[in-house]
Amino acid sequence: MPIFSYRATTREGTVVEGAIESADEKTAVEMLRNTGVIPLSVEAPKEGMLKKIFLRSAKGDILTFTTELAALLGAGLPLDRSLNIIAEVSESKEMKGIVQSILKSIREGSSFSDALQTHPKVFPRIYVNMIRAGEAGGVLNIVLEKLNEFLESSKELKDHIISSMIYPVILIVAGGMSIIFMFTFVLPRFSTIFSELGASLPLSTKIILIFSSAMRSYWWLIGSVMAVAVIAFMKYIRTTEGRFKWDALKLKFMRDVVIKIETERFCRTLGTLLKSGVPLLQALNNSREVVGNRAVAAALESLSRGAKEGKGLAGPLAAAKIFPQLALSMIRVGEETGQLDTMLLKVATTYEKSLREAIRRFMGLLEPLIIITMALIIGFIVVSVFMAIFSILDLPI
Repeated sequence: MPIFSYRATTREGTVVEGAIESADEKTAVEMLRNTGVIPLSVEAPKEGMLKKIFLRSAKGDILTFTTELAALLGAGLPLDRSLNIIAEVSESKEMKGIVQSILKSIREGSSFSDALQTHPKVFPRIYVNMIRAGEAGGVLNIVLEKLNEFLESSKELKDHIISSMIYPVILIVAGGMSIIFMFTFVLPRFSTIFSELGASLPLSTKIILIFSSAMRSYWWLIGSVMAVAVIAFMKYIRTTEGRFKWDALKLKFMRDVVIKIETERFCRTLGTLLKSGVPLLQALNNSREVVGNRAVAAALESLSRGAKEGKGLAGPLAAAKIFPQLALSMIRVGEETGQLDTMLLKVATTYEKSLREAIRRFMGLLEPLIIITMALIIGFIVVSVFMAIFSILDLPI
């Protein structure tokens, strides 16, 4: 259900602000009145880009929320008191409203996991299921510590990938702007000179001058076509078929990096769930959901069936022909020794380190490739211009 922000006053005249979860604005007003306050304003949740930004911000606050809650429960405080403290100290207004909503649901008789489940866009199913397992086993504080380790590891890996992409993106943007500047400002000046002299230009020079003229005269059409193409591509890859084909293409050309990312993600999720007491079949289904590449996820569909038939995990994984041999060997050892959860986490740690090295190698190849590509384009433009100048100098005076 949506969350409404409100301002209200008590009968003593004190103004209070907060957030309330309700099906609609009218119901939210009635709920506020039933609590004994007088609503002054109730605002509906904002849609569009602001909502997307809020959701990303709220997801980023999950790590802080989990860390603080694990520390408070570990200190012996009850759950409702811990949530109340987190709501008071939270710097994010959105997260404060979510925690207050969760606390309200708990005080009304809901379990902590059920209260979290009412915010699926903030707390994913894996998070809720791990909390539910911790509640059932009476080890909620331990599960929160495992969740904290899981979220920290995931965040560190994501930050490493993003930071590795910064320099290539800067290269592409700078090189692209340089090429656009040459085509729209530099080449037109030479075009005027060449046309006044009436010289016969080389083919390469004619090509770049035609392209330059087209960019200046039809920039709006080129920009519109590119925008439509990008939008159409983004919509296509959001479809089931488009997403699968795009992921299959990435798997084909970036197999080493993609496989290591998905191996680390799947094994860390499954190992954390099993260590937290989640049953194997449920943990397998949840772990498949966190696999980002649809082509890889499709290859792992037989895991649950294999587990139901008593084939274990290593056998069906080997049949899927996705995971590396080292990971399969370690998982098989974990099954034989009865330490599957621990071994899965070791596999995740191993492939996280290997992934960092693979990303470093990939970026080491990508950056020179970008530089060489930009240099060839700019070099072709410069050589074409000089060829035209040399042909003009050969004209009889």
